[in-house]
Amino acid sequence: MGIFDSLRRRGRGGNRRSSVRRAGSEDTRYLEEWTAARRGVEAFVEPRTTVTEPTVVLVAHDGEWTRRRIGSLEAAQRFGHRNTVPVYEVSRVGYPQRMRDYTERQKRRPGR
Repeated sequence: MGIFDSLRRRGRGGNRRSSVRRAGSEDTRYLEEWTAARRGVEAFVEPRTTVTEPTVVLVAHDGEWTRRRIGSLEAAQRFGHRNTVPVYEVSRVGYPQRMRDYTERQKRRPGR
């Protein structure tokens, strides 16, 4: 058996079911609770990957951030409208500097 035989047997496109992780009500509930507990929150939508639906990164005023699946850009826009949060496409605007600064501060914290 050659190194690529298992790939050849599967064929192009394969017979495997898609294993894309889907957004659910738990994700939405978490995002809503996270947003309500912080101020100055903005949403940055990340595109779909081969294993994950589109995700949204919420970034608070101090750079604290979280990421969850969102389902689609339209779902993120609806979330933003309901929660009074501006929504941006990360592929167009990038991540805010305060998010990178926060991550760097967390790395330097004692005990980490």
